Amino acid sequence: MEDLQVEDFNDPIEHKAEQTADGIKTPEKQESDEEQTSIFKEIMSWVIPFAIALVAALLIKNFLIINADVPTGSMENTILPGDRFIGNRLAYVFGEPERGDIIVFRYPDDESEIYVKRVIGLPGDTIAIEDGKIYINGSAEPLQEDYLKEEWTVATGPYTFEVPEGSYFMMGDNRNDSWDARYWSNTYVTKDKILGKALFTYWPFAHFGKLE
Repeated sequence: MEDLQVEDFNDPIEHKAEQTADGIKTPEKQESDEEQTSIFKEIMSWVIPFAIALVAALLIKNFLIINADVPTGSMENTILPGDRFIGNRLAYVFGEPERGDIIVFRYPDDESEIYVKRVIGLPGDTIAIEDGKIYINGSAEPLQEDYLKEEWTVATGPYTFEVPEGSYFMMGDNRNDSWDARYWSNTYVTKDKILGKALFTYWPFAHFGKLE
């Protein structure tokens, strides 16, 4: 009768040796791998949300929201020097700027600079300025401008501007201290240079409010 060899599976040493010989992970190695996997998962649980938040912030900043400040007094008292405001980059994707909108755009004489002004002239408009009053398309009544900081006494005209198609005529609310279209070499802002519409100031908090 053939002798049978019986393996003692209760012998931890022999069992470990056999597992190693057969290419099966030992309990110690399996435990180490599980610990490394756990650490990796923990790291990724922090990295992935951070990466998603970073990408979302970049997309919002570059395609949806303008977060900027005005360093000068050219838009007083609507926007004060140092005020921070939020703008909408998509405001004019499916629409056109309207007279009175406050917009963010690339300064036509130096496109590396970003300006904030109010839309005064629309494409095709004739803008006449005389004695600190603005007349649109030959109207006998001047444009109502309740937003002006004070009485307009500097560079009050007479001027006449013919706004080309696809372009806009911009001026600051502080007419006595605003470097605007009255002085530029390239007088008009084309639509493709408009970055968005200013919506509201948020800082300092005391100045929080909608821009109109």
